[in-house]
Amino acid sequence: MRVVHYPSIGGESGSGEPSVLATQVDVADSIPSRMRGLMGSRSIPDSYALAFQFGRAKTRDVHMLFVFFPIDVLWVVDGVVERVERLRPWLGFARAEADLIVELPAGTADDVEPGDRVRLEDG
Repeated sequence: MRVVHYPSIGGESGSGEPSVLATQVDVADSIPSRMRGLMGSRSIPDSYALAFQFGRAKTRDVHMLFVFFPIDVLWVVDGVVERVERLRPWLGFARAEADLIVELPAGTADDVEPGDRVRLEDG
């Protein structure tokens, strides 16, 4: 699985040339894995993403307690990026509506903006 970014061009969502943000994707698909997230991890590879898929969009929190490195976080609703945020180790916290949250190494989402499209794809 991989995370693919489709940038917006001229206000048209997802119309730009796609780029791969991550090629090694773990999906947090159980309550314990969602609660644990990246807590306790000392680092993650450059091509890594942790994805949280939910059945419906609602306001969701991401915290950085016991995470030792900064990350980029994408809140996505129906494939469209709603918020992009870089969170600091230990103290970072952010909240936005999402049915998909993607956590990436800091700097990976520098070119991702609200209105862009992001998808999890096989491959």
